[in-house]
Amino acid sequence: MANAVIVLIVIVILCFALKGSIKHFRGEGACCGGGSGSVKIPKPKKKKLDGPVTGWCVIHISGMHCQNCVNSVTRAVNALDGASAKVNLHRGTAEVSFDRAISDEELRKAVEKAGFQVTGIDRSGGGCG
Repeated sequence: MANAVIVLIVIVILCFALKGSIKHFRGEGACCGGGSGSVKIPKPKKKKLDGPVTGWCVIHISGMHCQNCVNSVTRAVNALDGASAKVNLHRGTAEVSFDRAISDEELRKAVEKAGFQVTGIDRSGGGCG
């Protein structure tokens, strides 16, 4: 009887762990300091560029797991003068529009300073500087 109770407790714990893992990898769970799942994470303000958009690029990023990660990358890129980011968690990308020349190195440093790894920058959509 005692063995059955222990097995039942282990099964319940594993179910909760599996549920949390699934939410985490969908980007719905609380991770990276994002708070509990019931707390609404405020999105960064959408940045408006000073001048007309002169180009855009796509940054491929690894290490993002949740909405808080997206917010961190968005804030990091938006902190650069002349750059505005739209980050997609599921694709692991940031589409960056800019109104002046911004080097790949500037973009890479901003994303890496936020704690993520840049796996590539696609300039075929308008170049990044």
